Amino acid sequence: MIQNVKLTLTATDRRAIRDFLVKTFLNEEPGTGTGELCSIYKYEVEQLDGGKIVYLKRPARLNKGFDFEINVSDTNFGTNRRTTMPSHPSILKDLEDKQTEDPKEFEKVKNLIERIYNCEIVKCEEMRSLKFKTGHPIELILKSIKWLFIEQDVTYWNWSGRNMFYSGIQEIY
Repeated sequence: MIQNVKLTLTATDRRAIRDFLVKTFLNEEPGTGTGELCSIYKYEVEQLDGGKIVYLKRPARLNKGFDFEINVSDTNFGTNRRTTMPSHPSILKDLEDKQTEDPKEFEKVKNLIERIYNCEIVKCEEMRSLKFKTGHPIELILKSIKWLFIEQDVTYWNWSGRNMFYSGIQEIY
């Protein structure tokens, strides 16, 4: 049975964000088997303009500890197959296209990405004020980046965490 949970993140540093998420996962009800007996959670973490939702799904397909999948409802990030999960390559391609479209406006995107990397809470209005014709809406991309950073912080805490993806983003600048 799928448990739908709305989750609001207010923490503004890596440790507090990780602690909040891991403690949330620790409160999940244990499953009693596979299939219908598995406990499945869908955490709604971001509401996007237009009604789309960024959500986390647990357990992830690889079933490794606190791993989770990031999804955006009614969105296709795939090139060869349909998937609602943003990948690093799909996000990087979208950012490259936006930078090509409007390098001046993209400077504002770079600033927002840096703030997200530094765990600041960026207001939706700031994201929505940026307009690009190419790719997905920038709010969707930025909120996906936020959760991809968090996913890497949870999975690779003892290494560089969010810096792995951030360094890839910086390469396109």
